[in-house]
Amino acid sequence: MVDAEVLAGLSQDDAEWAPVGKPLAALRAQSTDEVSRAVAVCAELNVPVVSRGAGTGLSGGANAIDGCLVVDLSQMNQVLEIDVDNMICVVQPGVVNDDLKAAVAEHGLWYPPDPASSPWSTIGGNVSTNAGGLCCLKYGVTRDYVLGLEVVVGGPAGEYGTVTRLGRRTTKGVAGYDLTGLFVGSEGTFGVVTEVTLRLRPARREAPRTVVGAFPSLVAAGDAVAAVTRAGLLPTALELLDRACLQAVEDWKHLGLEADAEALLLAQIDTPGESGQVEAAAMAEVFEKAGALWAAVSTDEQEAEALFAARRLAYPALERLGPVLTEDVCVPRSKVPAMLAAVVEIAQRHGVSIATIAHAGDGNLHPLILVPAGDDAARVAAQGAFEEILDAAIGMGGTVSGEHGIGLLKREGLRKELPPPVQAMQAALKQTLDPLNLFNPGKAV
Repeated sequence: MVDAEVLAGLSQDDAEWAPVGKPLAALRAQSTDEVSRAVAVCAELNVPVVSRGAGTGLSGGANAIDGCLVVDLSQMNQVLEIDVDNMICVVQPGVVNDDLKAAVAEHGLWYPPDPASSPWSTIGGNVSTNAGGLCCLKYGVTRDYVLGLEVVVGGPAGEYGTVTRLGRRTTKGVAGYDLTGLFVGSEGTFGVVTEVTLRLRPARREAPRTVVGAFPSLVAAGDAVAAVTRAGLLPTALELLDRACLQAVEDWKHLGLEADAEALLLAQIDTPGESGQVEAAAMAEVFEKAGALWAAVSTDEQEAEALFAARRLAYPALERLGPVLTEDVCVPRSKVPAMLAAVVEIAQRHGVSIATIAHAGDGNLHPLILVPAGDDAARVAAQGAFEEILDAAIGMGGTVSGEHGIGLLKREGLRKELPPPVQAMQAALKQTLDPLNLFNPGKAV
């Protein structure tokens, strides 16, 4: 495929201002064999390979580089097997996250990782960035569910285009190094994932309870997050939305939301029965003692669904208003109040508008820097604020990326975060597994 318009559409993800190259061609792969043969030819011709799924990434990790082949895996979208007895499934990389959830639910099973992009993002992309999501506080991230991979590789595995399997189908296994875990989160820099074996959980027995707390400031909401941790409560999800996010969603979708506070915390409790009721009441009490304007256990299922829908829709709702530069820092949970205070201070000092959403329960914050279209001065200010937020997270013992990946936007932040010996080890891994630097060069490391 060499059509210029189609190539342009396959050349970048959703990251704002990440560099985009001009690919030589694109392949909409239909099978592992097609990927294998394409990689072998690219190795002979010294053509870089950039693989992609739905293009929902926010770091530039799937952006084309000049002269590359873009391998679009979105058409490899079959659920190949659902093994109910062993609670696993085997899927192709183009399967959409929510489609997988629906497929396994028919068998009484559940796939927990649920990034906000789950209606659109693919399992291959989730694996590439080790995606998290709303439920990861209690149930873990993508890496916790990947048992095995089929990958197209080169380097020590043999000739480029070699197809091999990593991992296993068993619950446990320590035969050799954890190469499966190494590939998860590697952003396509070691090879192309063409099949994924995932562990599943039993479906939840009843709908989770939702606890809502309204707070007078972001920092007050952050204090409540720290209080939840101190209280020993472990909700399924603990999400934060500020007033700007709620208003943007309401203006777009008209869900009937009222932004009567500077920030909301949304907690979900999925402990069944009376124990769940006790936990939900305890969560509301923690919110109140931490300074909530009000806190309540929602008794309206539609209202609860609307609030969590607002959390998922916050990014696209803000994106409608103009360019959005998205952060993905993660700090220790005790540092959430300080990190939120730093975001507010940085925004004021740079004169930029920042709306904030967060997987607050695990310290993963997504400050969204809003920029008027065509305003170059605002763009420079936004990029300055972006780098300072990264620095602040590192200074608090955090990381520059909790789940979106490094891609192109955060390579400098990665170098600040990782000690030189660790950087050297990462470079050595890349050189060993991909000596031709064929797979997604210039990304992640």
